[in-house]
Amino acid sequence: MFKIRKALMGDAKHIHSIIKDRTKDAMVLPRPLNSIYGHLRDFFVAEDEDGKIIGCCALAISWDCLAEVRSLVVVPEARGSNLGAQMVEFCLQEARELGVCDVFVLTNIEKFFAKLGFVETDKHVLPQKIWADCINCPQFPDCDEVPMIMKLK
Repeated sequence: MFKIRKALMGDAKHIHSIIKDRTKDAMVLPRPLNSIYGHLRDFFVAEDEDGKIIGCCALAISWDCLAEVRSLVVVPEARGSNLGAQMVEFCLQEARELGVCDVFVLTNIEKFFAKLGFVETDKHVLPQKIWADCINCPQFPDCDEVPMIMKLK
């Protein structure tokens, strides 16, 4: 049993911790704590029945009518519960409410996002500004992430 909600100030350190744990296997980009605080409004968190943060996901506005689902993390003990898909759906719903036309992800778990309706796209379709985060990635310039996009409008 879990509940998904918008992140609160008290969640920032927990978000940082679960993201940091997941960066060890290069599944998400590292996010400094000050970046989490600066982008806290982007985040949704999932908490278990005891109030423990067991997942996070963010919707970051990137450009005119374009947003990114990023920093999707589900703690190991909660995987397989459909939590990741539900958190992405919360981001997509917020994107719709904001009037976003397209939502993209940069991922190495294409099958997961394909099941949610994302389709692979060419990196050149995305604005250059999006790749600014890549410079901080430990895999740069040999990125194995696949850009995928979902048209909302």
